[in-house]
Amino acid sequence: MNILITGANGQLGSEIRHVAASYPTFDFVYVDLPELDITDEEALSAFARTNEIQAIVNCAAYTAVDKSENEIDVARKVNADAVGNLVRVAESLSLKLIHISTDYVFDGSAHIPYNVNDPVSPLGAYGVTKREGEEHILKTSADAIIIRTAWLYSAYGNNFVKTMLRLGCERDTLNVIYDQIGSPTYAHDLAVACLDILAAVTVISSGGKVYHYTNEGVASWYDFTKAILEKAGIECRVNPIETKDYPTPAKRPHYSVLNKIAIKEQFGLSIPYWRDSLDACLKRLLA
Repeated sequence: MNILITGANGQLGSEIRHVAASYPTFDFVYVDLPELDITDEEALSAFARTNEIQAIVNCAAYTAVDKSENEIDVARKVNADAVGNLVRVAESLSLKLIHISTDYVFDGSAHIPYNVNDPVSPLGAYGVTKREGEEHILKTSADAIIIRTAWLYSAYGNNFVKTMLRLGCERDTLNVIYDQIGSPTYAHDLAVACLDILAAVTVISSGGKVYHYTNEGVASWYDFTKAILEKAGIECRVNPIETKDYPTPAKRPHYSVLNKIAIKEQFGLSIPYWRDSLDACLKRLLA
């Protein structure tokens, strides 16, 4: 199977590269800017035809949450319009499509994990544009699924784990938010899940369907930071603070825990606990 990986230089795309050798029946085609602009539907369609693409994993996204508030048109072009292009190409060429979305489609007011069919209510421009991308898929007949994830980190790129490792070495004290709750998610695990799904089923969904994937367990950013520094052997005091004490241009959901029952039952996935996955990532980063 020829699989197109868009946004291939990001965290998830890079982790797919890392695990690719474990899927010898797949031939991967990795693209990012400037190789292919997925906001150009004609170029995307021609590329898919030329390379005989059979499936797409869309890892491309505009993820600058705060900048999105002032750059919503740019965010919409990548997070929504480009997804529309991917859907139309997938439908016209009978391709499978896995699209990665976000917990930011929810407003974070829940107190139990969000189910895939719970009402969405994004708080800011990033979440709004990601939801618009989802809607392109949900109203199509393409063989496509949406996987919402949250709190993604990896051995690649810029992410929370790397930032805390750096700051923990530079400072004696860190102030970290304790009233935002979610599930830290190792992009390596999500990469494996996406490829396992493609390998296991002939049709992933007829007409678009939503699933949730994060690592198991829950934590606050404070808990996550404490675990990162302790596991890395870095001595740095971590103080818990409230969201109001660290204002940002974009509002963040206070509660981002996602219910993963559907994806586990549908595809038989076994999902690692977040602390175990953090151990695995830190071993790579600190090796």
